Amino acid sequence: MRVTVLLAAALSLAASDQVNAPLETYKPVERRHWAFQPRQTIQPPAMEGAAWVKTPVDAFILEKLRKNELKPAPPADRATLLRRATFDMHGLPPTPEEIDAFVNDPAPNAWEKVVDRLLASPRYGEQWGRHWLDVVRFAESDGYEYDLHRPDAYRYRDYVVQSFNEDKPYNLFLTEQLAGDEIDSSSDLLRVASGFNRLGALRKNAGNQEVASSRNEVLTEMTNIVGSAFLGVTLGCARCHDHKFDPIRHTDYYRMQGFFAQTHADDILLANEQEQKAWKATVEPIEEEKRQIRRKMRGLEGPEKIALEEKLEELDEKMPAPLSALYSVKNDREKATPIHVLARGEHLNKGAKVGMRPLGVLLSDDLPELPVDSDKPRTRLAEWMTKADHPLTARVMANRIWHYHFGRGIVATPNDFGRMGVKPSHPELLDYLANQYVQGGWKMKPLHKMILLSSTYQQSSTSPMEETAAAKDAANTLLWKFNRRRLEAEELRDAMLAISGRLNAATGGPSVMLPIDNDLVLLLKRPNLWVPTKDATLHDRRSMYLIYKRNLRLPFMEVFDMPDMQFSCARREQSTHAPQALELLNGKTSNDLARSLAQRLLRERGTTTERIDYAFRLATGRLPTDAEKARIVRYLDDGPEDPGIVKEFALAVFNLNAFLYVN
Repeated sequence: MRVTVLLAAALSLAASDQVNAPLETYKPVERRHWAFQPRQTIQPPAMEGAAWVKTPVDAFILEKLRKNELKPAPPADRATLLRRATFDMHGLPPTPEEIDAFVNDPAPNAWEKVVDRLLASPRYGEQWGRHWLDVVRFAESDGYEYDLHRPDAYRYRDYVVQSFNEDKPYNLFLTEQLAGDEIDSSSDLLRVASGFNRLGALRKNAGNQEVASSRNEVLTEMTNIVGSAFLGVTLGCARCHDHKFDPIRHTDYYRMQGFFAQTHADDILLANEQEQKAWKATVEPIEEEKRQIRRKMRGLEGPEKIALEEKLEELDEKMPAPLSALYSVKNDREKATPIHVLARGEHLNKGAKVGMRPLGVLLSDDLPELPVDSDKPRTRLAEWMTKADHPLTARVMANRIWHYHFGRGIVATPNDFGRMGVKPSHPELLDYLANQYVQGGWKMKPLHKMILLSSTYQQSSTSPMEETAAAKDAANTLLWKFNRRRLEAEELRDAMLAISGRLNAATGGPSVMLPIDNDLVLLLKRPNLWVPTKDATLHDRRSMYLIYKRNLRLPFMEVFDMPDMQFSCARREQSTHAPQALELLNGKTSNDLARSLAQRLLRERGTTTERIDYAFRLATGRLPTDAEKARIVRYLDDGPEDPGIVKEFALAVFNLNAFLYVN
């Protein structure tokens, strides 16, 4: 049976070099799906007598509310609004001083001044850059069994944060990531940006790496993320056969893969010549011994092979840390991988050879494909995706912006605009936002401002018509109130650091490894790779600067739904379960930071009532109610100056719904 399969694969390979896959035609009905249609020129609806309309966003929202006989919720109070926007834009709580300044500002443009301040802060790039890292499944290790570290991948994270803070035009941001090395191979920044193409998980098998299959997996990762992150389509579903629901042919997938046929990993060393020589002197004897072992392994099976594999792992652990480098890619036209249509996606099951061409359903049928060794292939792909009239690119990113502000996109499936995705709740608004995005030079901050200044965003999270509205629109798709949300894992940890007074606000640089239970480390295939950062002050940096390791998420982060970064994360899920309460009550992170918060309260406030008020304002943005304060006073009366008792009060503050949720 095995011989028959291999013979069939060989015959298929021989035949494939003689014929190319024909370019398919697309029926008009296949192009009718809304996401593949050109964006419409949209004007905000005229709403008579609508003082509620503060920005064009409100006109679209109010029109649908009126059609459904619904009314918007009243505006949120100023303290609630500031807390909402500060977490939204910075991922951190506002300080009591910031709350007081806004609440007591009588200027008509007081809220606009707050919005401008939030957008100008470097904290903005950290929060919104983190959202992008979710989308592109950024991690600093390979995943799979060995999960080897990528010590220089952090430079891509810093590039993303910098790009968001600069409000880099999205068409440029996209192009730099896809093709930065093609644009200017002498620019360190652009070479780091093109490290985007290497963000996927990577399988490495000691002593038994099958090159052809590994290359196929690498090309698959490069191709699939383009569909998910930039185009909002499930392109990867066409890897094995024609897409079952969307007009994406099997051949479309491999023609898209053709844009990456020349792309290979490129680690650009930053070490000087002397450092490189010293490193090679250590590495070369180890590599030679590994080569000898691999030769001995040929043809071996069973215990002998296992013993040699274990020896290889021992040698890997002796390897010195890699030299500092830029984690990037480069083109090699001479080594361009021939791209074949693969039956069932299997690298041995080769069909017709194809060149590179964008998705056919979005093109004229007569557009030819180009050879995979054409000049600057990824630049060509970026040029197609960033055309001003492209039906998907601007819509997808405008929808992501809306999603992170309201917790639900206009298209509730941000990575899937296809037929199996959710239809847009406000299609005209989506096109309007996408048009504004492109016409405004693909700048993100003007869209943020339009949304934040809207009455829609400033609504309360409760409505006097709650029962009536919920009966008509239980999911709040029409936005008759603001959606309450729980803090995400990173926001929760960062907020605890901030209010305890321990947050290290340093930006950029190598990622931090925290000390964790040794039992967790021993679960790793290579436990020696987890080496906690020696400088303890760095342990209190923002969570986005902690190492993102695919096979080991920090327990505190994992229990609050941090994704594993194996795949693009279009939206964070929010679960509610007992281990979350147990982590907040008994976990090392919460108890350690509760001690620090207690010390801060004892140090900065002199009386019990002052400490209670201060703790609530730091954590929730408001004062405690009379009932809350009375209960806490009774508890603290047993030892108002006892650090242990005050620590237990601080721990209770971390467990308040008013702290854990944003209204």
